[in-house]
Amino acid sequence: MPIYEYHCDNCHKDFEYLVFGKEKPVCTSCNSIKVTKLMSACSFFSKGSHGQTESSSAGASSCSGCAATSCTSCDQ
Repeated sequence: MPIYEYHCDNCHKDFEYLVFGKEKPVCTSCNSIKVTKLMSACSFFSKGSHGQTESSSAGASSCSGCAATSCTSCDQ
């Protein structure tokens, strides 16, 4: 059962919703059913070279001045 991110078109809040089957999401702030599914980047955790946990994200770096695909090289 995946958790998706949504934006409420009524109160403009962003929220996460755990989806069960064909259940329709409802805004957690105002209970509106007028919501839009957001694109979200997936991420994962892996063990580093010395047993340290590193986090990585799929997609581009979140650094504005960096061209790397991961922030693990610059510790961001």
